[in-house]
Amino acid sequence: MDQAVTAVLAEYASSRGALILVLVACTSLAIARPPGEPPIRPVGIVEQPCPVPTASGDTEKPAKDSHERILDPGEGREFEPPDPNTVNLLHAAEEERLHNDWASLCHYRAENAALRRATLPRVVFMGDSITELWKVAHPDFFGDGYIDRGVSGQTTAQMLVRFRQDVIALKPAVVHILAGTNDFAGNGGPTTLEAIKNNIASMVDLAVANDIRVVLGSVPPAGAFPWRPTVLEPAQHIVEMNEGLRRFARERNLIYVDYHEPLADERDAMKQTFSNDGVHPNRDGYSVMEPLTRHAIEQALAASAEAAAKSATAKPPKTKDGNKH
Repeated sequence: MDQAVTAVLAEYASSRGALILVLVACTSLAIARPPGEPPIRPVGIVEQPCPVPTASGDTEKPAKDSHERILDPGEGREFEPPDPNTVNLLHAAEEERLHNDWASLCHYRAENAALRRATLPRVVFMGDSITELWKVAHPDFFGDGYIDRGVSGQTTAQMLVRFRQDVIALKPAVVHILAGTNDFAGNGGPTTLEAIKNNIASMVDLAVANDIRVVLGSVPPAGAFPWRPTVLEPAQHIVEMNEGLRRFARERNLIYVDYHEPLADERDAMKQTFSNDGVHPNRDGYSVMEPLTRHAIEQALAASAEAAAKSATAKPPKTKDGNKH
């Protein structure tokens, strides 16, 4: 999770869990450039605000390794700290991104453009690292019109900023919203349950206004955040938030998916069998989530098709001269 990486590295550099989470959050965001050469960044109003995507051999392998430590159920909770030079590289890249692209609007811009030229998705998954790593864990799950638009470390406020670009512009039938973990971790600073709910409600409003059905996921359980140990007792706040989201979904006729109950232990933290770090599901955790997700999406797609059929039959037929009766 990547919002306050500077503070994390300074305060918790000795924490093995914190270091690996910084690595997971930052790797996909690193920008390769020759040593000593500053990045060329556009300023103000420009035609192309995003730099050309590049791959770095310095970060590619560490990214895969760190993903496996998070996702492999056999890894457990014993993480090896990443190389300090790699951490420094990723730290600098993340600091630059937060300064130049706070909401990560560049993250999926090229992929979005390619999608609009091809087949539009049926379902977009909007979220943070739990969503982004989902595709890494089970890439086959994201066939059949499922599109992943998760960005590691993001709060609900950042997701709201990119919702039009990464969801509405793709014209899906359904959006799956899984958000809030980084708000509880304090990635965006201090906040309130009401502020988190308001951001999620605004995403829902945007979706509904654009005829996109909403599948609203509960915030997954977490008993602590390795990169932010000063956040105390998040588990009960998450439970309270999910109760509010369930009521909200019922009031707005949304499909609600409870991921918390099957993933949580008796303390409302994440079960150790389903997570290596207590926050991100491992592959076994995602396997628990996926049947629930598919069922909810099938319901949403059926409701969307039914609404489209009703709308089509409600339109009066046109005569040969083009007039309606």
